[in-house]
Amino acid sequence: MMVGMAGLEDVDQPRPRGSATAARWTSGMDDEQAFKALELFGNPAEAEVRLPSRPESAATARRLTSCVVLRQWGLSAQTAEYAVLLVSELVGNAVRHTGARVFGLRMVRRRGWIRIEVRDPSRGLPCLMPVREMDISGRGLFLVDKLSDRWGVDLLPRGKTTWFEMRISDR
Repeated sequence: MMVGMAGLEDVDQPRPRGSATAARWTSGMDDEQAFKALELFGNPAEAEVRLPSRPESAATARRLTSCVVLRQWGLSAQTAEYAVLLVSELVGNAVRHTGARVFGLRMVRRRGWIRIEVRDPSRGLPCLMPVREMDISGRGLFLVDKLSDRWGVDLLPRGKTTWFEMRISDR
């Protein structure tokens, strides 16, 4: 899937990078950290994992996502790369904009799809803003919109769940 990055449609786009980029997330050191994160926080593919609302939790969420998508589910490196990027954006939004102490991370695999959810106690809705070439922030939901097949927000009695889904090919 070729995607225009951050509104730069007239600029040469990066070529898909295959497994080289995703391999960074699963090197020996990262594998060890991912397994430690699974031990400490739990597996978001089995039940919602609660993480502290701190910037460093984005790294934990990335490790958990990479471990589940690549190791547990055995999906492609590109799927893992996109999922890791998008979960980082959703977690970043939850940490920066909700004032929450904790947020929840959950991953679901269904036939032909994966869904990743970030739940927080704020009912404030995220807003997809237009992105201009020189913008240095505000691109998170733009990336979610471009790289996922579907995304949305479900309001809950106390808070919301922001989610994205990606099509996958079941082997």
